Formats: sequence, structure tokens, C-alpha cells
Amino acid sequence: MREIGSTLSVFTDGGARGNPGEAGIGVYITDEKKNVISEFGKKIGIATNNVAEYKAVLEALVWIINNKNYLKKIKKINFFLDSQLVYSQITGLYKVKDSKLRNLLFSVREKEAQIGIRVLYTHIPREQNKKADLLVNMALDLDYPTLCLFSSSW
Repeated sequence: MREIGSTLSVFTDGGARGNPGEAGIGVYITDEKKNVISEFGKKIGIATNNVAEYKAVLEALVWIINNKNYLKKIKKINFFLDSQLVYSQITGLYKVKDSKLRNLLFSVREKEAQIGIRVLYTHIPREQNKKADLLVNMALDLDYPTLCLFSSSW
């Protein structure tokens, strides 16, 4: 297994076909040298776009927790989201009025505490999040509930 540096970049996306509608998430994780660490998409059932965006962040945090033994040198985790609403709520710019989204934000905070590593969130244009978006669409287009791809070099 190759060495992973001190920073992870995590690109997340969620989407629903209909709002609410059949929804999925996509997560694309690289190290600071842009080596792919993991990438996966998953169907999450019927949900809104905003719920799917939050669930993508949560699934990425769960992946990090489950792989913590392999990520011992990680000092910082950078999340990149194209959802202005979810980014603004997670960073505290917007209040969370919807109770379902508030519960999801609480779950994000719990997972961040379990990780115990500095987590930063950045809003990016949709054009810079194409890989995570592709994973959402692949998950929704395929007949499998979870599509999991891992870098062969990891």
C-alpha cells in the first residue's frame, strides 16, 4: 500500500431526479498529489437534492472513519461541495430551519468529532465537481444500490 500524505481532498455531490425523487450520492477522494484514494456512488432512495447533498458529506465522513487506520498521517481534510445551501449551513453562514437538514448537520458534527482531524469546507462551481457528479449519475443509472470504485494504486 502506498503512503498517503497529510491532506485529503474530498469532493461530494448529491442529486435527486425529481425533488424529491430517486436520489444518489457521489464521493471522490484524493491526496495532495491528486492520487485517487477512493471514489464511490450510492443510491439513497427517495430524497430531496439538499438531503442528498448532506448524505454525500456524511458518507464521505463515514468512509474516512472506517479507513482511519490507513489515514494515520492525515492532518487536514478539505471538503469541496457545489451546493451553496449545504456549504453555507455547514460553515454556519446560514441557519438551518428545516428539521431534517438540522438532524443531518448534527450527524455531520458527530462524525467530524469522531475523526478528530481538522475538516474544512469549500464551495466550488459545479464545473469543478464533475467527478463526484458523474458518480451520482452512475449510481442512479445502474441497477446496483452501491457502486464502489477504488484506486488500483491504493
